Amino acid sequence: MLALVAVIASVALFQMFFKLTNSFPQHYAGVCIAIAAFIVGVWIVLCFAQQWASQTVFFSVTTLSLIGLVEIIRIDYENQGLGRSSGAGFNQAVWLTLALVLTGIALIAVRDYRVFRKFSYIFMIIGLILLFSPMIPGLGVTINGSRIWINIAGRSLQPAEFAKIFMAIFFASYLFDHRDQLAVGGKKIGKMHLPRLRDLGPIIVVWAACMAVLVLQKDLGTGLLFFAMFVCMLYVATGRTSWILIGLLFFIAAAVLAASTFPHVQNRVHAWMHPFDNQTYQAIGGSQQLVTGIFGLAAGGILGTGLGQGYPALTPLANSDFIFSSLGEELGLAGIFAILTIYAIIVGSAIVTAIKVKDGFGKLLASGLAFTMAFQVFTVIGGITLVIPLTGLTLPYMAAGGSSLLANWAVATLLLIISNQANKPEADIDSDTFAMAAMEVINEKKAQEERHEKHAHREPRAITSDAIPVVSNDVTTVIPALTSESEILEDENPESDNHESSESSSESSLGSSSGDALPGNIHDNQVKPAQESTVEDTQETPHVRLEEGEDDE
Repeated sequence: MLALVAVIASVALFQMFFKLTNSFPQHYAGVCIAIAAFIVGVWIVLCFAQQWASQTVFFSVTTLSLIGLVEIIRIDYENQGLGRSSGAGFNQAVWLTLALVLTGIALIAVRDYRVFRKFSYIFMIIGLILLFSPMIPGLGVTINGSRIWINIAGRSLQPAEFAKIFMAIFFASYLFDHRDQLAVGGKKIGKMHLPRLRDLGPIIVVWAACMAVLVLQKDLGTGLLFFAMFVCMLYVATGRTSWILIGLLFFIAAAVLAASTFPHVQNRVHAWMHPFDNQTYQAIGGSQQLVTGIFGLAAGGILGTGLGQGYPALTPLANSDFIFSSLGEELGLAGIFAILTIYAIIVGSAIVTAIKVKDGFGKLLASGLAFTMAFQVFTVIGGITLVIPLTGLTLPYMAAGGSSLLANWAVATLLLIISNQANKPEADIDSDTFAMAAMEVINEKKAQEERHEKHAHREPRAITSDAIPVVSNDVTTVIPALTSESEILEDENPESDNHESSESSSESSLGSSSGDALPGNIHDNQVKPAQESTVEDTQETPHVRLEEGEDDE
């Protein structure tokens, strides 16, 4: 696999550079060698630190990143020919190198993904801060009409890309802890159980947060992505299709409200419905970018024009939002089908990991990350091909931008760590894994015992019941009908087994263990009422023995 990735990247680079400059630029030679060295290094770390991880995911993500890098560099050369200064290609190479370094560190440092569950609410707070940080005065900046960026040290970052990772971890932990309550059905309509009204709180809160993002930041894509991710994980946690129906109803309500209220959403919907209308094409924020991208896809045909032989830079934002149309123009329908196949391999591997992993938190996290990636790819390609309106999201691993690249490599790293646990044979599970699972069981058992003891001390119970007299010729005894609670307590006393052997003796006493005998003796031909016994603070159960006569009736 490593050799195949190297061949694909090398052929693409040499073909592109020799078509454009008839040589291989020296300033890119060093960068390419460094990236190749880091890819090999991360692969070696993966083989030793996470030896059971799915290497298919790693090589697929690496291939997409390199193809995107080649196309971004190619668009830079065309922009320079058109008199535009652009250094997005070199910046993307630097971001890719940083992503590889951070991936290697994470693979070594994080051996068990379940440690993240301990900090789920902290991750929620971090995710919300990142999500709404562009609204902080002096920190957030508005670019292309959307306030989804923050400016740090002269560089723009999109914090929502990182927020989706923190929120995915929180969603997985929350839904795993409350899956039983959310799975309880309310009213039944046909074969579908609707959830109870009190269980709708989480989905309403997430929906409101997504609407706040849409209103305050004018970012349709991020709000849609977060809400879809939560609904998907909610369905996986409960298995109830009613949650999907409710999610669709909330989505339709939000879409209608946004399309009728917010001008930037209205423009995108109008450009989607009437892209080739001349007035819409000429309008500010109209359909010019969309139509140019569509014509670029059409120019590619089946096999494409070839790297370095098309005109992708004619489309605005060709290296970021519309990199799919740029790739379609130069690689053709066959090329973009190959790219979609690689995405399908990543998503399929993540779903297989979610099925194989035994931990419920891992199942929810892996499935949520897989759906998030699939949904993002669908919304980007669907927007460019007029299936749905444009959302402003970018294609994972391929679009220019450090925020998107780092965040999506973090998603891939999480999938690698989870797949390592899912694919690990039982014989090779280390003691740390067993210790963590055992501690969870022990802590849960202790909590149950503490609750039981508190309840017992709060409500002391007397073991009293109706006395059933049994009369024989020589002796009359009393058999108390013990309650189920006293039977449970009796099981905890190891001395209770000793009196089974004493029942055959006609002269045995009423108690076989010290402190257990009832006060007083029962003499021949004399009946004494049974005295009530109470459970002392030591929670010891009185052991009552039947004193046999000649025959028991």
